[in-house]
Amino acid sequence: MQKLTAIIPTGNEIHNIEKVIASVDFADEIIVVDSLSTDGTYEKAKATGVKVIRREYQYSASQKNWAIPQAKHEWVLLVDADERVTEALKNEILQTLKKPKEGVVAYWIGRNNHFMGERVNFSGWRNDSVIRLFKRDYCKYQDKHVHAEIIADGEIGNLKSKLYHNTYTTFDKYIEKMNRYAWWQAKDYDKKTGKLTPYHFVLKPFWGFFKHYVLQSGFRDGVVGLTIGYIQGYVVFMRYVKLWLLRKNRQ
Repeated sequence: MQKLTAIIPTGNEIHNIEKVIASVDFADEIIVVDSLSTDGTYEKAKATGVKVIRREYQYSASQKNWAIPQAKHEWVLLVDADERVTEALKNEILQTLKKPKEGVVAYWIGRNNHFMGERVNFSGWRNDSVIRLFKRDYCKYQDKHVHAEIIADGEIGNLKSKLYHNTYTTFDKYIEKMNRYAWWQAKDYDKKTGKLTPYHFVLKPFWGFFKHYVLQSGFRDGVVGLTIGYIQGYVVFMRYVKLWLLRKNRQ
């Protein structure tokens, strides 16, 4: 059996920290990477007896790439605070680590997403998957502010079982989070976006809504799907507003 390090990045996640740690208690080492939380997350994580390290937050990929080399074991399972490893996924991971496939250095893991208290079955989240089980020395995150994925130096496999994922606490907090994402995206898009035009401020936000709500069947998720579609369009609009502000040296 290959030994496993679980890494949990956190930032003001006092409502999640105990449950996410419990969901990875099968790992040989657990590291909580705390972004200088002010709500008691750090103290509560320390009280569980796991290893806790702290670093000022810059952006997600930077934080994770800083943490990964500190894992004691070659195989790493990275789980966000709003995710849970289910019993089925735990068993599949343990079975995989008994005899990892030769040449495979990472695994895609699907996510069952929940939003506003409901399971999201469509809305572009249906086939959501992330690379979360990987070899420490063969993988790192793309240097992006938002939605960075693992770059793997080797073959990537797939696990059948899924993570439970609930990114929602309250609507206001979710909108705050999306506004932060829009700002980070503006920084990522600055180099690859030319002159800003009505295409960026009107057509692209509308396409964001239309894609999630119509093409990806968000209407089948009811009010939840409508909300997701609207927020997707809103985030695209705010991305370019914030990019415009960035280029004007305004906040």
